[in-house]
Formats: sequence, C-alpha cells, structure tokens
Amino acid sequence: MTVDTPYASVRQADGADEQAVLDVLTEAFMNDPLACWLFPEASERGRLQSHFYRSLLAHPGAEAYLIGGGEGASLWLAPAADRTPPNAPEADQEAVFGENGARLRAVGEALARRHPDHEPHLYLACMGVVGGRQGAGLGTAMLRHRLERADADGLAAYLEASSPRSRALYLRHGFEDLGEPVRVADSPLLWPMWRRPRH
Repeated sequence: MTVDTPYASVRQADGADEQAVLDVLTEAFMNDPLACWLFPEASERGRLQSHFYRSLLAHPGAEAYLIGGGEGASLWLAPAADRTPPNAPEADQEAVFGENGARLRAVGEALARRHPDHEPHLYLACMGVVGGRQGAGLGTAMLRHRLERADADGLAAYLEASSPRSRALYLRHGFEDLGEPVRVADSPLLWPMWRRPRH
C-alpha cells in the first residue's frame, strides 16, 4: 500500500529492502541520546545498532516501511498469540554486544515490565528519518500511514519515545503518556505511550 504525501510515498518494505531499512535507522539514530548511552563507542555504534535493528526485523510480527527514496523508515511489530515479547532481551546479548550488552539488557527488562499486555496492539519499535530530512513531515506521513490501518482494524498502538521531540510528535497523533518515564541508571528518559484506536 502506498500513500501519497506532499513529501514522498510510504511503502511496506520487503526482504530486498532489509539493508535499506537498517541503513536508514542506523543513520537516523547515530546521535540519538539513547543510542549514544547504549553504545558509547562511536566507532562501533553503527555496527551494533544495525545488529539490534536486524534482530527486530527478524521478529515474527515485524512490519517495516520506507518513505520516499529511503529517507525514513519505521518498524512496527504486529500482535499475535504466542510471540516473543518485543522487549524481551536476547539470551546472548553480552556475547553479541560485548560490554554494551548489560545496558541493553537492563533497558529491555525495564521496558518489558512496562509494556502493556491487556489487549492486542501494534508496537512501534522504532521510526527514524535521515539527517537533513528531519522536520520535513516524513515521520508524520509514516505514522499516519500505519495508524489509519490500525484505526480501521480497531487496534491500539504502543511505543516508547526516546526524546522530548519525538514525544511531542506522538502526542500530536493521539498517543498519551502511559505512566511515568522509564530511566535505567543514568540513561536518558524513555516515555511509554499508548494510543486508542480512533473510529
């Protein structure tokens, strides 16, 4: 499905687009406060981020979307029974991520405790726009694209905003804070947010 916007078009990514999705998300979050906290060594951050996003893409409920010529990407996890909880830490995180694995595991465990389980919902695992195109409405277009379908299906949505700027974007699209922000040790704040379907 493609949605025309004043900026570009949104389309669902397929297997051939995996690297493009990984590249967009890695670039978009290279200087994100949470990514910098999780992976403080700048020379390793891109490789470790890419591995993290690849693990999300491998989730059974993963839906990835691209906008324009690969200027933005979003990664949603659709609900289904008997699936791995989206925030559940990988068993071998220390082996894969080295000394960063403990921080990644701690954040994953904290977010898993807050992830709602009372009804089926879409989970926006991450959404990013490459530098130079941020603030151009691409995030809004990607959000609207998937949320319109969620509304039609009567499906709620959940996410964790990783910055005040992204939280403000999500508030404008019907998300509400779900309790207090999450912080692990000296990490940046993460805001769990919930959106009821609109009819």
